[in-house]
Amino acid sequence: MKILKANAGALTNFEVLDFLRSRGAAKDSTRIIVSVAQSEFKVFDYLEQSAACNQTRERITEFVEKCKKYNLAKAEILNVVNIRPSSVVEIDPIIEECESRLGDSVEELVELVAEVLPAPPTQTESDHAGVEDKQEIPDGQQLDTS
Repeated sequence: MKILKANAGALTNFEVLDFLRSRGAAKDSTRIIVSVAQSEFKVFDYLEQSAACNQTRERITEFVEKCKKYNLAKAEILNVVNIRPSSVVEIDPIIEECESRLGDSVEELVELVAEVLPAPPTQTESDHAGVEDKQEIPDGQQLDTS
């Protein structure tokens, strides 16, 4: 990847993740021999757990095209792509004066996000490894550990 113009604009989380992958960042044991800084691996690990890990350049482009009718600012679109809100409550703080600008089409925008942008991962298999089955205890009762 070649930088054509430095500081040309903000990047989506997907673009940062794609860049880190192109530099060799991955989840496997080759982290030691790759020329990626430890801080970049922390960013990579975070983005792998976010909505960015399932996004594609085509999906983001499609979303940006479909968002033109809402007359959103570039920063608002960037935040929607990065956060991937799934309800009206989550969109409200992202879009300035959301109620007056979008009115009833806020729900339509939420549906567009759900339709075009893939959902973030919920829990990976590695999260389930080593987790014991937990038994629910009714209120007021104590767990017998003997």
